Amino acid sequence: MGSKHQVVFYPVGNGDTTQIVLARGRRVLFDFCHRSKAEDEATPEIDLKKHLKDELAAVDRDYFDVVAFTHADADHISGSTEFFELQHAARYQGDGRIKIRELWVPAAMLLEEATRDQQSEEFVLLRQEARHRLLEGRDILVFSKPQTLMDWLEPLLKARGELPSARDHLFVDAGRLVPGFSLEVDEIEFFCHSPFIKHCDDGDIIRNSAALVFNVRFEVDGENYDYLEVGDAEYSDLEEIVEITRYHGNEDRLEWDLFNIPHHCSYRALADEKGDQETTPTPLVRELLLKGRPESYIVSCSKPVPDITESYQQTQPPHIQARKTYERYRREVGGRSFLVTMEEPNANKPQPIVFDIERGGITWRRSTTLGAASIIASRPPRAGRG
Repeated sequence: MGSKHQVVFYPVGNGDTTQIVLARGRRVLFDFCHRSKAEDEATPEIDLKKHLKDELAAVDRDYFDVVAFTHADADHISGSTEFFELQHAARYQGDGRIKIRELWVPAAMLLEEATRDQQSEEFVLLRQEARHRLLEGRDILVFSKPQTLMDWLEPLLKARGELPSARDHLFVDAGRLVPGFSLEVDEIEFFCHSPFIKHCDDGDIIRNSAALVFNVRFEVDGENYDYLEVGDAEYSDLEEIVEITRYHGNEDRLEWDLFNIPHHCSYRALADEKGDQETTPTPLVRELLLKGRPESYIVSCSKPVPDITESYQQTQPPHIQARKTYERYRREVGGRSFLVTMEEPNANKPQPIVFDIERGGITWRRSTTLGAASIIASRPPRAGRG
């Protein structure tokens, strides 16, 4: 029997939590958004803490191999400092907390400033955790290496009697593969698209622009399948990714079979203007949308996006105009489905959206009705691409 990996999208409202489960058991979690109201069974949002703990207990684990926070907005970190064990202080350890074997963060998370009144906020606690792990030199990777971060780190290393370069192996630049995973051993690799050094060295940090963006490549029986994991990037950030990736001859890293679209289906990931009925993407964003392969999927981690009159006037995402754009380009490339996490299998009690990645392609595993056994959406086997 061949390998089977999974990508799971959790229904947490306008927020992000996605898990990659590899065939050999390793688990990578992108972002964490748990809101206390979700613990009420009457609410549609999933009780993420309970769900993840149950999943881990079923495989006799109390840890994730990797937890990656794309950026420090509340809808990407909410509840994380109560759920995870943090190494920097004893008060955040034990008591059933889930361990993080390796933490992935953008450099911006270590550099963000906080007022005196913000010291107990979650982004500050995660900043402390990331700083602690980096200074100790273990269990962390930091994406991009801006001079402003080195100005903080190097004096501390000197005080410990260590060289300024002693933590260089813990930094990953855009355009590089992430160490610790390979197609040969793990059947997966992570290619870092962003952030860039300038996101922290050019003045004020803008979280969305300085967020993690990856091409995640799976290999099964000699075939490659690509997943774009994008934080809350705006169209200008995506334009820059397309230009730089193309310039360096890595255009294949823009192709996708599965696309986690940015910022909960916001039009700002497509263009500067929302449009009356549909958003017109900028040329470079359009180029990225056309990199979708036949039978691909687009996922919006968001509240439902109904095509009703009120939706066209909505200020905050999700935006129906953006959904219609994604639907248009999905059809143009021969993609299979545009899915919304808070709509599947229904908006009253959505369940995680699960994709199986195995020989023949990516398959959406879904339930036709709440509580029914999972079925696999029918699809023909696909010829190998290599």
